[in-house]
Amino acid sequence: MASVNKVIIVGNLGRDPEIRYMPSGDAIANIAVATSYKSKDRNTGEQKELTEWHRISFFGRLAEIVGQYLKKGSSVYVEGRLQTRKYTDKDGVEKYATDIIAEQMQMLGGRQGMGEGGGMDDGGYDSAPQQQQRPAPAPRPQMAAPAPAPRPAPRPAPNFSDMDDDIPF
Repeated sequence: MASVNKVIIVGNLGRDPEIRYMPSGDAIANIAVATSYKSKDRNTGEQKELTEWHRISFFGRLAEIVGQYLKKGSSVYVEGRLQTRKYTDKDGVEKYATDIIAEQMQMLGGRQGMGEGGGMDDGGYDSAPQQQQRPAPAPRPQMAAPAPAPRPAPRPAPNFSDMDDDIPF
């Protein structure tokens, strides 16, 4: 039987990314992303907001991009997979942690502030310097719309009763 292990997270970074490098030189970036869920308490009718924190790991070039462009408060869209790992804490107790291993990432939000709303307008990364303001486009001359092309006359529906019954199947 086939199986699927896919996670999609859209949220905000709770702290700046942590970047490390493996002995091979490959980058590893770890971030913590908050997602929120709003619900109404059944007993009191009060609106409540529940925040969930997700640990996300990036590897290679994607990790370098995360380290370069994301900051605390950045909005981000991440696709990846869940991976559970076992570790021993400082007291010798074995514990388990489930992380998201990122496979794709898009920065959300505008260009201003980078740390206040995230990435780029188009969701991609850009190494070009940012502009403060775009110049207004030059006005285009107004042109008359072309006349619509004439439509061809409708064809009569085919008459299927004229067909032979010599079909071999």
